[in-house]
Amino acid sequence: MEAEKKLILDIKDLKVHFSIASKSAWPWSKPATLKAVDGIDIKLYEGETLGVVGESGCGKSTLARAIIGLVQATEGNVVWMGQDLTKLEDEAMRLKRKEIQMIFQDPLASLNPRMSVGDIISEPLRTFYPNLSKDEIKEQVKEMMDKVGLLPNVINRYPHEFSGGQCQRIGIARALILKPKMIICDEPVSALDVSIQAQVVNLLKELQKDLGLSLIFIAHDLSVVKHISDRVLVMYLGTAVEFGECAPLFSEPQHPYTKALMSAVPIPDPKLERAKKIQMLEGDLPSPINPPSGCVFRTRCPVATEACSQTKPQLKGDEVHSVSCLLVP
Repeated sequence: MEAEKKLILDIKDLKVHFSIASKSAWPWSKPATLKAVDGIDIKLYEGETLGVVGESGCGKSTLARAIIGLVQATEGNVVWMGQDLTKLEDEAMRLKRKEIQMIFQDPLASLNPRMSVGDIISEPLRTFYPNLSKDEIKEQVKEMMDKVGLLPNVINRYPHEFSGGQCQRIGIARALILKPKMIICDEPVSALDVSIQAQVVNLLKELQKDLGLSLIFIAHDLSVVKHISDRVLVMYLGTAVEFGECAPLFSEPQHPYTKALMSAVPIPDPKLERAKKIQMLEGDLPSPINPPSGCVFRTRCPVATEACSQTKPQLKGDEVHSVSCLLVP
């Protein structure tokens, strides 16, 4: 892959830890450490889509915010186009956001209710290119609205007048107006109806092809991730448990956690759907403040052994398919 596509994002051992004040009455009690992201490695290539999956609380959104600089990384490197974003000053990082934009989960909550559609989409242009005339800005806004499937006659309307799918199109237009090289999509379709989800995902794929975008697509729905992604990262409790190209990972998942996630994906054939066996995970997700020793998944793993409590597994394999499990050869 390195010979075919340009590496644009290289994340090395990224950690995001938060200090949590102790609830103890004693003032000398030490604060606890919440390990939201605990050692993630990612490579993203030009024009590629990387899917990130895992249940709520696994660190997907924190990972996204650490990449773009909305939360500070505790350790590790986020190398974007050869430059480490974790080492940049605030103003330099602000300028880099022209190249990296984000689409959020709740389309309505991410838009300013007091601003019209035209103002929402044009705000990044006015911020980064203050010398543009009103006519130039309006022309670019209308062009972008057309790209995302919004009629030009709604330019003066407000977010509350639109459906969830239309609001997400406004958010996509706003993210694209600066012509970024990469967009981080933080569960962009989870709040939408199924039919609207398909429309938004297909729109993102079309825009990616037309504009040469790279995407990091975060989602719970594995069927959506399979449809849009080239490679997939499976996260559990802040760590990577499986990573690889979409086809081998979905056809032959290796990690017990990935197998459990895959077993819950609906099958279009009613007979196969009724016959399949869903692998239920027992217990709740452990606290990231006090994760299990060794393999963080061992407390819910159906095949865990004593060795799993003593040794923390590392990703083994290559970029085609790698897995973090002591029981996978």
